[in-house]
Amino acid sequence: MKLSKWGQIINKRTRASPVPTIFFCFFMITFFSAQAFALEWVNLHEQSDKLTGLESAEIAAAEYKTIDSLYVLGLTYLAEYKDDAAQTIFLEILSKAPDTIEAKWGLGEVARRKYKLAQASQIFEELILQSPDFSPSYISLAYIKFNLKDYKQAILLAKQVINQGQKNVDTSNYVRAYLILAGANGMLAENGGPLAKVIHGIGVFSMLKKAEKLQPECPGVYFGLGTFYLMAPGFAGGDIEKSFIYLEQAIQLDPNLIDVYARLAQAYKQKGDIPKFKEYLNLALEKDPNNLLSQEIRQENLLIIQAD
Repeated sequence: MKLSKWGQIINKRTRASPVPTIFFCFFMITFFSAQAFALEWVNLHEQSDKLTGLESAEIAAAEYKTIDSLYVLGLTYLAEYKDDAAQTIFLEILSKAPDTIEAKWGLGEVARRKYKLAQASQIFEELILQSPDFSPSYISLAYIKFNLKDYKQAILLAKQVINQGQKNVDTSNYVRAYLILAGANGMLAENGGPLAKVIHGIGVFSMLKKAEKLQPECPGVYFGLGTFYLMAPGFAGGDIEKSFIYLEQAIQLDPNLIDVYARLAQAYKQKGDIPKFKEYLNLALEKDPNNLLSQEIRQENLLIIQAD
């Protein structure tokens, strides 16, 4: 597998001799500390996850906002799917501190959500080179690779975050790393032959349970487990009824998680309920016409969809 420049750097890290590595780290710290406005991003991401709606409104209404409070507000807008509002906040941060890594990532994340994948990928790849310890860049780029079906690169990026260690990553992004790792391995198992099913499929459930232990009420965890129960064969733990339970709970926790509606459509099709299949697939496409999973499912089932 041919790695891009940032991928080569990730791989070379584990093979570098001690002296050049020490020199490189010293250079990076010295150079980038002068170039970038550094935030305590792990703490700020944790704060954002715990923020109530009232607290978010108070930050937004405050006459004076620090860079930290602006970043937390931008994260909150991302969590609420207010992408345009988040973009405005990140641009405001950059107007005050032009080299803020975290705000650049925020703009890349907004671009990713708007399906500007080439633009977003370039931002994340540059940030990984510039700030290799900033985990959100790896996660956002991994989502892009996953959606482009480059599952091996998605795995590489997710593992990088896990290898950074839980204490160096905010909980949500650490959980996302396990979910991406599970999902990408699951897709390689689903699309591969017997050997691939063994190599990639054997650890998927344990990865999802690890994520569940870290963040039990995470909608993404429910989605991941629901997808596992939907797609895994019966002998490997597949269970259509459990799939419905987890996917429906995911929607309860986050009605804007579009992929859940697409997977529920597949679940209804598997049960033979074609009207419900069409209903949930249409719902997914109404909420987000550009959703890649929904488009793929629609393309695969055109004859069923067009039938009376």
